[in-house]
Amino acid sequence: MQKDELLKIRHVLEAELASGEITLHPSEIAAYLKYLYSQDRDDFYALLKRLPEEVLGEVLLELPESIKDDAIEHLSAKKLAQAIDELDSDDAADLVKDIEDVDEALEQRVMERLEDIDKDYKEQIETLSSYDESTAGAYMQTEVFKAYEDEKIEEAIERLRRLKAEGELSNVHQVYVVDRDDHLKAIIPLEDLILYDFRTKIAEIIGDKRYEPIAVRVDEPIADVIKKFEDYDLAVVAVVDDEGRLLGRITSDDIIDLVEEQATEQIYNLAGVEDEVEEEGDIKEVTKKRAWWLLINLGTAILASFVIGLFDETIQKYVALAVLMPIVASMGGNAGTQTLTVVVRKLALGEIDWQNAKRALLQETLISLLNGLIFAVVMGAIAWIWFDDRMLGVVIALAMVINLLAAGFFGAIIPLFLKRIGQDPAVGSSVLLTTVTDVVGFFAFLGLAKVMLVH
Repeated sequence: MQKDELLKIRHVLEAELASGEITLHPSEIAAYLKYLYSQDRDDFYALLKRLPEEVLGEVLLELPESIKDDAIEHLSAKKLAQAIDELDSDDAADLVKDIEDVDEALEQRVMERLEDIDKDYKEQIETLSSYDESTAGAYMQTEVFKAYEDEKIEEAIERLRRLKAEGELSNVHQVYVVDRDDHLKAIIPLEDLILYDFRTKIAEIIGDKRYEPIAVRVDEPIADVIKKFEDYDLAVVAVVDDEGRLLGRITSDDIIDLVEEQATEQIYNLAGVEDEVEEEGDIKEVTKKRAWWLLINLGTAILASFVIGLFDETIQKYVALAVLMPIVASMGGNAGTQTLTVVVRKLALGEIDWQNAKRALLQETLISLLNGLIFAVVMGAIAWIWFDDRMLGVVIALAMVINLLAAGFFGAIIPLFLKRIGQDPAVGSSVLLTTVTDVVGFFAFLGLAKVMLVH
């Protein structure tokens, strides 16, 4: 946001704080607080403490990690507990986890306060927090609207009206039909339900195939849940236990956040940095983590230089080789990075794996070979004209084909192999690939030059 937009938000926020009714979206308030944090910390803390509990929790969750942690440290256990009580259960569990990461003692005091406010809600949050972060249960919210198959539509609508008035439910778009033991029987969009005669029993309409429930198990891997959202174009999905009893739901906003986190993590990993460390902003830790990957890269660079050293006499006799060497390595590196990025993305989306990778491997290798042939002709002609040496053009053309072919093959096989052995295909792939393209590129170019140019 522009500065004038942020200042306008401050003006509106001040007026709404005075009136006691906040209509600004939490993300707008968070955007201004983020700006204020960089300008005046004291004003930031003061404004933060003035926010009503109804919006405070959502605002905290919208803040960047490092600012959120600092904000949590400056809020009382009582205010945090009240803010958590206003959140949906999945968001509440997230905020409790954030508080625990900052200060475990503070988290305990917050939970004690929350027990005084609403003991049942506290137990719900503890249950959600107990699920493994890689499973559906960790991203579930327990607030769902249930209707019973043996009741009339008018009874369900009346109960929904009452729960909405009491603030117990929000974002209700679907009705989850269950039996008296909470087994999920059907899912009916609210827009469909209101079209029926309200005196009709729900059991009479749930036989429609359209209302067959799509659900995930509470212990199902979250990666499979994301795939289900994509395959069925879902906005929300029900969560059930092993016996089919309804436990809660996962909404699309959580899935969007997860996809964004995964994409960010992969981008960082491809560059050899860690997302958690980078977002913490600790200069010492960031420097340490980046230095580790730079050390590995230094080792691979020395290896490439060693290959060049094997042909020092060749380079001395044919100085033009020193001018053209970086071109071969650079083209191979860029072609390999293109392949690597495509394959890592397909692996992340579950589009390919080790078992069905043959087609992707052949496709990427063929693409690199074709590009190698194209740029071999281009670079061969340039080298011939530049140095007035036809054989030099032939040498760099052949080296270009060899290196781009290697770049395509290894750009695909490296992440596939890492995935096969249980490693993150994004971590380390770029370093390994750079080593291959540098070593193969230099060896092919200088080796061919020694055979074909130097007598």
